[in-house]
Amino acid sequence: MNGWILAAAVLLAGGAGAALWGVATGPLRRRVMAQNLITSAVCPALLLLSQGYGRPSYVDLALLLALLGPVGTLVFARLLSDELEDDRPRAWGPTWAAAGLGAVVVLVLCAATGPSRAMVKLLVVGALLVGGNLVASRALSGGVRGVRHG
Repeated sequence: MNGWILAAAVLLAGGAGAALWGVATGPLRRRVMAQNLITSAVCPALLLLSQGYGRPSYVDLALLLALLGPVGTLVFARLLSDELEDDRPRAWGPTWAAAGLGAVVVLVLCAATGPSRAMVKLLVVGALLVGGNLVASRALSGGVRGVRHG
């Protein structure tokens, strides 16, 4: 076991474990926010595992997850908008922490990879991961002020 795999294991145990607990228990507002944040834990872990095992195909899985995770959250936000209207999720602290963690993991892996096509793919995954989760969290918390839904 190397440092990359250990970091991925810590990230999966801590981040994904907490997010799975949040999805399985509690009120609806916590469950939908935890569903959004699970992408922020699993995607960087896949990137770390890719580096640790030397398998570039894991980066493709992370790219797919970074793209589809926030889309799934947006679908939940739309389908559950009536139930969430009175009690909107507000988890900007965990959202920004998860975005920062994803950015740090991507930047560290870019430094380890060096200039190449693989680094460009890592940067795309990082942009999708951070941007997608921020947009999805914004949608869950009520969207943009002044824009009427419906």
